[in-house]
Formats: sequence, structure tokens, C-alpha cells
Amino acid sequence: MTSSAIRGPSRTAASLLTVPSGAVPREGRALLMNLLNIEVPVIAAINGPAWRHGEIPLRSDIVLASDTAAFQDSAHFMSGMVPRDGMHIVMPMLMGMNRGRYFLLTGQTLSAQEAKDLGLVAQILPPGKVLARAWELAEDLTKKPTLLLRYTRLMFVEYIRKRMQDLLGYGLVMEGLALMDNPD
Repeated sequence: MTSSAIRGPSRTAASLLTVPSGAVPREGRALLMNLLNIEVPVIAAINGPAWRHGEIPLRSDIVLASDTAAFQDSAHFMSGMVPRDGMHIVMPMLMGMNRGRYFLLTGQTLSAQEAKDLGLVAQILPPGKVLARAWELAEDLTKKPTLLLRYTRLMFVEYIRKRMQDLLGYGLVMEGLALMDNPD
């Protein structure tokens, strides 16, 4: 389910995204790949904890967080499921292979400051200022030429797109196989 707000020129948009738990894997794959098809820079404004599917806002080009933000993958390994849905791709890619695997295998919780120290978040703000800063950055970006925005974004996401195309289905299959061992 998405809720979007569009302001100013048509290429300026901000979206609040909610992913329902237990989403059908095909829909999850489409969501993750469609987010990569957005042809302008994407700004994430994280205003609170991201316990599940934190990989979605963390794949944005600019990531802002409130000082109350925290990150954890509570949906997968810690709940008896193989990390998938892009978590197995995105977190090791963003955090480094060993650190990303540690995060996924231990259920580690990262504070906003820890996420910033690891390079996952660009800026930490008070909760009431995160969305305003995101709009300020979006408005600044709209002053740039359309093709500059489009081709920069396409260049930024191509590596992620290739990794997702190669490994997203594999993670979903591994989760399904692991669930066969534990039908509960």
C-alpha cells in the first residue's frame, strides 16, 4: 500500500511506503524492482523504527533519518526464516559483506547514529524536521535538468538492479526450501 504526495513540477514526488507483512513473493519482487525503475533521485525520510524491510528506504539515493530511527531485520532469520526480499542482497552490499551478514544473522538493532556511522544514513534530524528537509532537497533537485537527474539515477541503480535480478529469486527459493523443513 502506498501513499504519495506530489508537489511542484511533475518530477518532484515523495512517497510514504508501507509493505504489508506476508506480501506475496511475486508482488514483493515487483515492488523491489519497480522502485529501481524510478528515473529521478529518490529521497527516503525515515521517521522512526524500521524493523522490517529497512532495505527499501535504505536503497534510496539520499537517506535522511530522525534521531528516533532504528533498523533491524526482525522478519527473517530471527523469526526462523531465510533472509530474502532483497535483505540478503542490500544489507551486505550497503554494510559490507561480513557486517551485513552479522546484522542479518543476529537481529542486531542499529540506532540512527550507528546507521549514519556505517554510511546507511546521510543525515540525522529531529523527528519534526525530517520530512521538511526531504522536501527541501527534492525542491533543490528539481532545479537540475531532467536528463541529468534521469541518467544519474539510472547510473546509480544499475549495479543494484543487476544484483537484484541475479539474486532476488534465489533468496525467495531458499526461503521456500527452508520452510519445507519447518511446516509450522
